[in-house]
Amino acid sequence: MIFRWFAPTSRELSIACLYGVIVAQARRPVFYQLYHVPDTVTGRLEMIMLHLILVLRHFQQLDMVSRGLGQALFDRFCSDMDDNMREMGVGDLAVPRKMRRIGDAFYARQALYGSALAHATNGEVIAALGRYVYGSRAEPHAATRLADYSRRAAHALMSQDGFERGEIHFPDPEEVHVPVQT
Repeated sequence: MIFRWFAPTSRELSIACLYGVIVAQARRPVFYQLYHVPDTVTGRLEMIMLHLILVLRHFQQLDMVSRGLGQALFDRFCSDMDDNMREMGVGDLAVPRKMRRIGDAFYARQALYGSALAHATNGEVIAALGRYVYGSRAEPHAATRLADYSRRAAHALMSQDGFERGEIHFPDPEEVHVPVQT
């Protein structure tokens, strides 16, 4: 009888499912092999943030109830980052400072990616992804391919429903081809 009070709600299960799909998509080997995203802790964090931002863009267009779901999803991300830092051995006193840095990084990327995706061309998206995901190792074809994937994913997510049930689908990153440079 008392266990009923500690059972996860359907909303918590939906958030867990949504976040699980985001992380699973961000960890797909294709991003690190064909897209040449650095297979490092930072590279993986960048991919999780990119996919989370793409999903949260969908919630920004909806009603306040859906925005609350988006906030819960962001909170789950923060909780996961906190847990991961502690697992990696970051000390208790350093975790809040590092979480602030992750939060600042997330909001900077959310603003830049959102602005770039709002434009009709990929130039700004390529520049933003080149800056944050690839850094000084930016490969033009890889950033272009990731920009095309990001735009397709943003479009696909906008046309989906089922977020409240924890059901989302990202496009297959292997189906995105690098445009031929002329």
